[in-house]
Amino acid sequence: MERVPGATVGVVGGGQLGRMLAEAASPLGVDVVALDPTPDCPAVPPATDQVVANFDDQGAVRDLAERADVLTYEIELADPDALDAVADEFDVEVHPTPETLRTIQDKLVQNRALADAGVPVPDFEAVDGADDLRAAFDSLGSPLMLKRRTGGYDGRGNAPAASVAEAREEFGDLDGFVAEELVDFERELSVIAARGDGETATFPVAENVHEAEVLRESVVPARTSEAVRERSTAVAEDVLGALDGRGVFGVELFEVDGAVLVNEIAPRPHNSGHYTIEGCHTSQFEQYARAVLGLPLGDTTLRDPAVMANVLGAPDAETRPAVLDGVPEILEDDRLAFHWYGKREVRPLRKLGHVTAVGDDRETLLARARNARDALSFQQGTETASERADHTTQS
Repeated sequence: MERVPGATVGVVGGGQLGRMLAEAASPLGVDVVALDPTPDCPAVPPATDQVVANFDDQGAVRDLAERADVLTYEIELADPDALDAVADEFDVEVHPTPETLRTIQDKLVQNRALADAGVPVPDFEAVDGADDLRAAFDSLGSPLMLKRRTGGYDGRGNAPAASVAEAREEFGDLDGFVAEELVDFERELSVIAARGDGETATFPVAENVHEAEVLRESVVPARTSEAVRERSTAVAEDVLGALDGRGVFGVELFEVDGAVLVNEIAPRPHNSGHYTIEGCHTSQFEQYARAVLGLPLGDTTLRDPAVMANVLGAPDAETRPAVLDGVPEILEDDRLAFHWYGKREVRPLRKLGHVTAVGDDRETLLARARNARDALSFQQGTETASERADHTTQS
Protein backbone atom coordinates (compact mmCIF):
# COMPACT_ATOMS: atom_id res chain seq x y z
CA MET A 1 0.00 0.00 0.00
CA GLU A 2 1.33 3.43 -0.99
CA ARG A 3 1.63 6.28 1.50
CA VAL A 4 -1.41 8.53 1.78
CA PRO A 5 -1.34 11.51 1.86
CA GLY A 6 1.69 12.08 -0.33
CA ALA A 7 1.47 9.42 -3.05
CA THR A 8 1.71 10.30 -6.74
CA VAL A 9 -0.13 8.47 -9.51
CA GLY A 10 1.37 8.77 -12.98
CA VAL A 11 -1.33 8.34 -15.64
CA VAL A 12 -0.78 7.90 -19.38
CA GLY A 13 -3.55 9.99 -20.90
CA GLY A 14 -4.83 13.40 -19.88
CA GLY A 15 -8.39 13.55 -21.20
CA GLN A 16 -11.59 13.79 -19.21
CA LEU A 17 -10.92 10.51 -17.42
CA GLY A 18 -7.56 11.80 -16.19
CA ARG A 19 -9.26 15.04 -15.17
CA MET A 20 -11.89 13.27 -13.07
CA LEU A 21 -9.26 10.93 -11.60
CA ALA A 22 -7.27 13.94 -10.42
CA GLU A 23 -10.41 15.56 -8.98
CA ALA A 24 -11.19 12.40 -7.00
CA ALA A 25 -7.59 11.73 -5.91
CA SER A 26 -7.00 15.22 -4.51
CA PRO A 27 -9.14 14.84 -1.34
CA LEU A 28 -7.16 11.68 -0.54
CA GLY A 29 -3.94 13.70 -0.59
CA VAL A 30 -2.88 11.97 -3.82
CA ASP A 31 -1.19 13.90 -6.63
CA VAL A 32 -1.73 12.98 -10.29
CA VAL A 33 0.78 13.64 -13.08
CA ALA A 34 -0.56 13.10 -16.60
CA LEU A 35 1.30 12.24 -19.81
CA ASP A 36 -0.50 13.58 -22.87
CA PRO A 37 0.55 15.07 -26.23
CA THR A 38 -1.85 18.05 -25.96
CA PRO A 39 -0.34 20.93 -23.97
CA ASP A 40 -2.59 21.98 -21.08
CA CYS A 41 -4.72 18.88 -21.62
CA PRO A 42 -8.11 18.58 -19.88
CA ALA A 43 -6.53 16.83 -16.88
CA VAL A 44 -4.41 19.92 -16.09
CA PRO A 45 -5.74 21.34 -13.87
CA PRO A 46 -6.71 19.60 -11.58
CA ALA A 47 -3.74 17.25 -12.10
CA THR A 48 -0.57 18.45 -10.41
CA ASP A 49 1.50 18.50 -13.59
CA GLN A 50 1.79 17.20 -17.13
CA VAL A 51 4.47 15.50 -19.20
CA VAL A 52 3.81 16.72 -22.76
CA ALA A 53 4.62 13.84 -25.11
CA ASN A 54 3.06 11.13 -27.23
CA PHE A 55 1.58 8.15 -25.40
CA ASP A 56 4.27 5.81 -26.79
CA ASP A 57 7.26 8.10 -26.08
CA GLN A 58 9.40 5.81 -23.93
CA GLY A 59 11.58 8.68 -22.70
CA ALA A 60 8.48 10.52 -21.53
CA VAL A 61 7.13 7.38 -19.86
CA ARG A 62 10.50 7.17 -18.04
CA ASP A 63 10.05 10.77 -16.86
CA LEU A 64 6.58 9.88 -15.62
CA ALA A 65 7.87 6.80 -13.80
CA GLU A 66 10.58 8.84 -12.04
CA ARG A 67 7.88 11.04 -10.53
CA ALA A 68 5.28 8.42 -9.62
CA ASP A 69 4.67 5.80 -6.96
CA VAL A 70 2.46 3.83 -9.35
CA LEU A 71 1.68 4.06 -13.05
CA THR A 72 -1.66 3.59 -14.77
CA TYR A 73 -3.36 4.59 -18.02
CA GLU A 74 -6.72 6.09 -18.95
CA ILE A 75 -6.50 5.40 -22.66
CA GLU A 76 -5.92 2.18 -24.60
CA LEU A 77 -3.33 3.92 -26.80
CA ALA A 78 -0.76 3.61 -24.01
CA ASP A 79 2.29 1.51 -24.96
CA PRO A 80 2.52 -1.70 -22.89
CA ASP A 81 6.15 -2.26 -23.93
CA ALA A 82 7.18 1.18 -22.65
CA LEU A 83 5.29 0.58 -19.41
CA ASP A 84 6.96 -2.82 -18.99
CA ALA A 85 10.41 -1.30 -19.56
CA VAL A 86 10.05 1.50 -17.02
CA ALA A 87 8.45 -0.82 -14.47
CA ASP A 88 11.62 -2.89 -14.50
CA GLU A 89 13.98 0.08 -14.63
CA PHE A 90 12.40 2.08 -11.81
CA ASP A 91 10.85 -0.77 -9.81
CA VAL A 92 7.44 0.93 -10.10
CA GLU A 93 4.20 -1.00 -10.37
CA VAL A 94 1.86 -0.60 -13.36
CA HIS A 95 -1.85 -1.23 -12.84
CA PRO A 96 -3.67 -2.74 -14.61
CA THR A 97 -0.64 -4.67 -15.83
CA PRO A 98 0.89 -4.09 -19.27
CA GLU A 99 -0.14 -7.66 -20.15
CA THR A 100 -3.78 -6.77 -19.49
CA LEU A 101 -3.37 -3.74 -21.75
CA ARG A 102 -1.97 -5.97 -24.52
CA THR A 103 -4.97 -8.27 -24.16
CA ILE A 104 -7.47 -5.41 -24.34
CA GLN A 105 -5.71 -3.69 -27.26
CA ASP A 106 -6.32 -6.68 -29.56
CA LYS A 107 -10.01 -7.59 -29.78
CA LEU A 108 -9.25 -11.09 -31.04
CA VAL A 109 -6.85 -11.74 -28.16
CA GLN A 110 -9.44 -10.25 -25.79
CA ASN A 111 -12.22 -12.52 -27.06
CA ARG A 112 -10.01 -15.60 -26.88
CA ALA A 113 -8.89 -14.79 -23.33
CA LEU A 114 -12.47 -14.33 -22.19
CA ALA A 115 -13.71 -17.46 -23.94
CA ASP A 116 -10.84 -19.50 -22.45
CA ALA A 117 -11.86 -18.22 -19.00
CA GLY A 118 -15.46 -19.29 -19.55
CA VAL A 119 -16.77 -15.72 -19.89
CA PRO A 120 -19.70 -15.57 -22.35
CA VAL A 121 -18.91 -13.66 -25.56
CA PRO A 122 -20.55 -13.59 -29.02
CA ASP A 123 -19.31 -16.25 -31.44
CA PHE A 124 -16.32 -14.89 -33.34
CA GLU A 125 -13.74 -15.65 -36.04
CA ALA A 126 -10.39 -14.13 -37.02
CA VAL A 127 -10.42 -12.36 -40.37
CA ASP A 128 -7.28 -11.78 -42.43
CA GLY A 129 -8.57 -11.30 -45.93
CA ALA A 130 -11.65 -11.88 -48.08
CA ASP A 131 -11.54 -15.69 -47.84
CA ASP A 132 -11.62 -15.55 -44.05
CA LEU A 133 -14.53 -13.13 -44.16
CA ARG A 134 -16.50 -15.41 -46.52
CA ALA A 135 -15.87 -18.30 -44.11
CA ALA A 136 -17.03 -16.10 -41.23
CA PHE A 137 -20.30 -15.36 -43.06
CA ASP A 138 -20.79 -19.12 -43.44
CA SER A 139 -20.24 -19.80 -39.73
CA LEU A 140 -21.64 -16.63 -38.11
CA GLY A 141 -24.32 -15.57 -40.56
CA SER A 142 -24.88 -12.38 -42.51
CA PRO A 143 -24.75 -9.58 -41.60
CA LEU A 144 -22.06 -9.82 -38.94
CA MET A 145 -20.11 -7.27 -36.91
CA LEU A 146 -16.60 -6.60 -38.19
CA LYS A 147 -14.10 -5.03 -35.78
CA ARG A 148 -10.53 -3.92 -36.28
CA ARG A 149 -8.40 -5.97 -33.94
CA THR A 150 -6.33 -2.96 -32.84
CA GLY A 151 -6.50 0.81 -32.77
CA GLY A 152 -10.20 1.28 -32.06
CA TYR A 153 -12.21 1.88 -28.90
CA ASP A 154 -15.55 3.50 -27.96
CA GLY A 155 -17.08 2.05 -31.12
CA ARG A 156 -14.39 3.28 -33.49
CA GLY A 157 -13.25 0.74 -36.07
CA ASN A 158 -16.47 -1.30 -35.82
CA ALA A 159 -19.17 -1.70 -38.47
CA PRO A 160 -21.73 -4.31 -39.54
CA ALA A 161 -21.17 -5.94 -42.92
CA ALA A 162 -23.41 -8.16 -45.04
CA SER A 163 -20.90 -8.98 -47.81
CA VAL A 164 -17.22 -8.81 -48.68
CA ALA A 165 -17.94 -5.89 -50.99
CA GLU A 166 -19.69 -3.97 -48.22
CA ALA A 167 -16.81 -4.64 -45.82
CA ARG A 168 -14.27 -3.44 -48.39
CA GLU A 169 -16.29 -0.28 -48.98
CA GLU A 170 -16.24 0.44 -45.24
CA PHE A 171 -12.68 -0.61 -44.38
CA GLY A 172 -10.65 -1.19 -47.56
CA ASP A 173 -8.05 -3.81 -46.66
CA LEU A 174 -9.59 -6.74 -44.75
CA ASP A 175 -6.49 -7.88 -42.85
CA GLY A 176 -6.42 -7.65 -39.06
CA PHE A 177 -10.09 -8.00 -38.09
CA VAL A 178 -12.30 -10.06 -35.85
CA ALA A 179 -15.79 -10.98 -37.04
CA GLU A 180 -18.56 -11.47 -34.46
CA GLU A 181 -22.10 -12.71 -34.80
CA LEU A 182 -24.46 -9.75 -34.99
CA VAL A 183 -26.24 -10.03 -31.65
CA ASP A 184 -29.97 -9.26 -31.54
CA PHE A 185 -29.83 -7.82 -28.04
CA GLU A 186 -32.65 -6.43 -25.93
CA ARG A 187 -30.53 -3.75 -24.28
CA GLU A 188 -26.94 -2.76 -23.69
CA LEU A 189 -25.68 -2.94 -20.11
CA SER A 190 -22.42 -2.24 -18.34
CA VAL A 191 -20.79 -2.87 -14.99
CA ILE A 192 -17.87 -0.94 -13.51
CA ALA A 193 -15.76 -3.52 -11.68
CA ALA A 194 -12.74 -2.85 -9.49
CA ARG A 195 -9.88 -4.97 -8.19
CA GLY A 196 -7.82 -3.73 -5.27
CA ASP A 197 -5.23 -5.41 -3.10
CA GLY A 198 -6.83 -8.82 -2.56
CA GLU A 199 -10.43 -7.59 -2.93
CA THR A 200 -12.93 -6.79 -5.66
CA ALA A 201 -16.04 -4.63 -5.89
CA THR A 202 -18.70 -3.95 -8.50
CA PHE A 203 -20.94 -0.95 -9.05
CA PRO A 204 -24.67 -1.16 -9.87
CA VAL A 205 -25.58 -2.26 -13.39
CA ALA A 206 -26.16 0.56 -15.90
CA GLU A 207 -28.42 0.46 -18.94
CA ASN A 208 -26.85 2.33 -21.86
CA VAL A 209 -28.41 4.06 -24.84
CA HIS A 210 -26.15 4.41 -27.89
CA GLU A 211 -26.58 6.28 -31.15
CA ALA A 212 -24.04 6.16 -33.99
CA GLU A 213 -21.81 3.96 -31.77
CA VAL A 214 -21.56 6.74 -29.16
CA LEU A 215 -22.96 6.51 -25.63
CA ARG A 216 -25.75 9.05 -25.15
CA GLU A 217 -27.32 8.08 -21.80
CA SER A 218 -26.92 5.68 -18.87
CA VAL A 219 -29.83 4.72 -16.61
CA VAL A 220 -29.13 3.23 -13.16
CA PRO A 221 -30.39 0.82 -11.95
CA ALA A 222 -30.76 -0.75 -15.38
CA ARG A 223 -34.39 -1.22 -16.43
CA THR A 224 -34.20 -5.00 -16.52
CA SER A 225 -34.91 -7.90 -14.20
CA GLU A 226 -33.08 -8.46 -10.95
CA ALA A 227 -31.92 -11.83 -12.34
CA VAL A 228 -30.26 -10.12 -15.32
CA ARG A 229 -28.62 -7.54 -13.04
CA GLU A 230 -27.27 -10.33 -10.83
CA ARG A 231 -26.01 -12.22 -13.87
CA SER A 232 -24.34 -9.07 -15.22
CA THR A 233 -22.53 -8.55 -11.94
CA ALA A 234 -21.38 -12.17 -11.86
CA VAL A 235 -20.03 -11.94 -15.42
CA ALA A 236 -18.16 -8.73 -14.55
CA GLU A 237 -16.56 -10.53 -11.61
CA ASP A 238 -15.54 -13.35 -13.95
CA VAL A 239 -13.95 -10.75 -16.26
CA LEU A 240 -11.82 -9.53 -13.36
CA GLY A 241 -10.65 -13.09 -12.91
CA ALA A 242 -9.46 -13.21 -16.53
CA LEU A 243 -7.32 -10.04 -16.28
CA ASP A 244 -4.29 -9.03 -14.22
CA GLY A 245 -3.59 -6.05 -12.04
CA ARG A 246 -5.40 -3.59 -9.83
CA GLY A 247 -7.70 -0.95 -11.24
CA VAL A 248 -11.16 -0.18 -12.54
CA PHE A 249 -12.65 -1.91 -15.59
CA GLY A 250 -15.66 -0.99 -17.68
CA VAL A 251 -17.42 -4.20 -18.76
CA GLU A 252 -19.84 -3.64 -21.66
CA LEU A 253 -22.58 -6.26 -22.00
CA PHE A 254 -25.46 -7.32 -24.24
CA GLU A 255 -28.67 -8.67 -22.70
CA VAL A 256 -30.01 -11.47 -24.89
CA ASP A 257 -33.08 -13.47 -23.81
CA GLY A 258 -32.25 -13.13 -20.13
CA ALA A 259 -28.58 -14.00 -20.61
CA VAL A 260 -25.64 -11.60 -20.95
CA LEU A 261 -22.67 -11.56 -23.31
CA VAL A 262 -19.54 -9.44 -22.99
CA ASN A 263 -19.19 -6.96 -25.83
CA GLU A 264 -15.93 -5.21 -24.93
CA ILE A 265 -13.84 -4.26 -21.91
CA ALA A 266 -12.16 -0.97 -21.04
CA PRO A 267 -9.20 -1.37 -18.63
CA ARG A 268 -10.00 2.02 -17.05
CA PRO A 269 -12.97 4.07 -15.84
CA HIS A 270 -15.77 4.15 -18.39
CA ASN A 271 -18.19 6.78 -19.66
CA SER A 272 -21.14 4.67 -18.45
CA GLY A 273 -19.77 4.90 -14.90
CA HIS A 274 -19.86 8.69 -14.63
CA TYR A 275 -23.16 8.42 -12.77
CA THR A 276 -21.19 7.08 -9.78
CA ILE A 277 -19.85 10.57 -8.96
CA GLU A 278 -23.24 11.70 -7.64
CA GLY A 279 -25.03 8.35 -7.51
CA CYS A 280 -22.79 6.17 -5.34
CA HIS A 281 -21.00 6.42 -2.02
CA THR A 282 -17.68 6.05 -3.86
CA SER A 283 -17.20 7.23 -7.44
CA GLN A 284 -15.46 5.09 -10.04
CA PHE A 285 -12.65 7.66 -10.05
CA GLU A 286 -12.00 7.57 -6.32
CA GLN A 287 -12.17 3.77 -6.61
CA TYR A 288 -9.61 3.96 -9.43
CA ALA A 289 -7.19 5.91 -7.22
CA ARG A 290 -7.76 3.57 -4.29
CA ALA A 291 -7.32 0.46 -6.43
CA VAL A 292 -4.09 1.35 -8.24
CA LEU A 293 -2.52 2.49 -4.97
CA GLY A 294 -3.53 -0.70 -3.16
CA LEU A 295 -5.79 1.17 -0.72
CA PRO A 296 -9.00 -0.39 0.64
CA LEU A 297 -11.82 -0.14 -1.89
CA GLY A 298 -14.78 2.13 -1.19
CA ASP A 299 -18.50 1.39 -0.82
CA THR A 300 -20.15 1.03 -4.25
CA THR A 301 -23.76 1.18 -2.97
CA LEU A 302 -26.13 3.34 -5.01
CA ARG A 303 -27.29 6.39 -3.04
CA ASP A 304 -30.18 7.15 -5.41
CA PRO A 305 -31.26 6.16 -8.92
CA ALA A 306 -29.40 8.24 -11.49
CA VAL A 307 -29.36 9.08 -15.18
CA MET A 308 -26.28 10.42 -16.97
CA ALA A 309 -26.49 12.12 -20.38
CA ASN A 310 -23.46 13.06 -22.46
CA VAL A 311 -22.94 16.54 -23.86
CA LEU A 312 -21.64 15.92 -27.38
CA GLY A 313 -20.74 17.81 -30.48
CA ALA A 314 -23.42 17.37 -33.14
CA PRO A 315 -22.78 14.67 -35.78
CA ASP A 316 -22.29 17.39 -38.41
CA ALA A 317 -20.59 19.93 -36.16
CA GLU A 318 -17.91 22.14 -37.64
CA THR A 319 -14.72 22.34 -35.62
CA ARG A 320 -14.93 25.56 -33.62
CA PRO A 321 -14.27 26.88 -30.10
CA ALA A 322 -16.33 25.14 -27.43
CA VAL A 323 -18.21 28.09 -25.94
CA LEU A 324 -21.23 26.73 -24.10
CA ASP A 325 -24.52 28.49 -23.37
CA GLY A 326 -27.25 27.45 -20.96
CA VAL A 327 -25.42 26.16 -17.87
CA PRO A 328 -26.94 28.60 -15.32
CA GLU A 329 -30.41 27.72 -16.55
CA ILE A 330 -30.02 23.94 -16.24
CA LEU A 331 -28.57 24.31 -12.74
CA GLU A 332 -31.93 25.63 -11.58
CA ASP A 333 -32.63 21.90 -11.17
CA ASP A 334 -30.98 21.57 -7.75
CA ARG A 335 -30.48 17.81 -8.07
CA LEU A 336 -28.75 18.03 -11.43
CA ALA A 337 -24.95 17.94 -11.71
CA PHE A 338 -23.00 19.34 -14.66
CA HIS A 339 -19.45 18.29 -15.56
CA TRP A 340 -17.36 20.14 -18.14
CA TYR A 341 -14.27 18.41 -19.52
CA GLY A 342 -12.18 21.47 -20.36
CA LYS A 343 -11.83 20.75 -24.07
CA ARG A 344 -11.42 23.83 -26.22
CA GLU A 345 -12.98 22.66 -29.50
CA VAL A 346 -16.30 21.24 -30.63
CA ARG A 347 -15.93 18.34 -33.07
CA PRO A 348 -18.49 15.85 -34.44
CA LEU A 349 -19.75 13.60 -31.62
CA ARG A 350 -16.89 14.67 -29.35
CA LYS A 351 -17.55 14.12 -25.63
CA LEU A 352 -17.37 17.57 -24.05
CA GLY A 353 -19.18 17.04 -20.76
CA HIS A 354 -22.10 15.32 -19.11
CA VAL A 355 -25.09 15.95 -16.86
CA THR A 356 -26.38 13.64 -14.13
CA ALA A 357 -29.84 13.75 -12.58
CA VAL A 358 -30.47 11.94 -9.29
CA GLY A 359 -33.78 11.22 -7.57
CA ASP A 360 -36.35 8.45 -7.47
CA ASP A 361 -38.23 7.63 -10.66
CA ARG A 362 -35.94 6.64 -13.52
CA GLU A 363 -38.28 7.81 -16.29
CA THR A 364 -38.54 11.24 -14.67
CA LEU A 365 -34.76 11.33 -14.24
CA LEU A 366 -34.27 10.43 -17.90
CA ALA A 367 -36.54 13.29 -18.96
CA ARG A 368 -34.71 15.74 -16.66
CA ALA A 369 -31.28 14.69 -17.93
CA ARG A 370 -32.37 14.88 -21.57
CA ASN A 371 -34.02 18.26 -21.10
CA ALA A 372 -30.88 19.64 -19.47
CA ARG A 373 -28.58 18.26 -22.15
CA ASP A 374 -30.81 19.53 -24.95
CA ALA A 375 -31.00 23.00 -23.37
CA LEU A 376 -27.22 23.41 -23.77
CA SER A 377 -25.86 24.87 -27.00
CA PHE A 378 -22.54 25.92 -28.46
CA GLN A 379 -22.10 29.48 -29.61
CA GLN A 380 -21.58 30.21 -33.28
CA GLY A 381 -19.40 33.04 -34.55
CA THR A 382 -15.83 34.18 -34.89
CA GLU A 383 -13.15 34.44 -32.27
CA THR A 384 -10.63 37.16 -31.52
CA ALA A 385 -6.97 36.87 -32.39
CA SER A 386 -6.07 36.33 -28.73
CA GLU A 387 -8.71 33.60 -28.47
CA ARG A 388 -7.36 31.89 -31.60
CA ALA A 389 -3.87 31.88 -30.11
CA ASP A 390 -5.21 30.42 -26.88
CA HIS A 391 -7.22 27.73 -28.66
CA THR A 392 -4.17 26.39 -30.46
CA THR A 393 -2.79 25.23 -27.10
CA GLN A 394 -5.61 22.82 -26.26
CA SER A 395 -7.90 20.34 -27.95
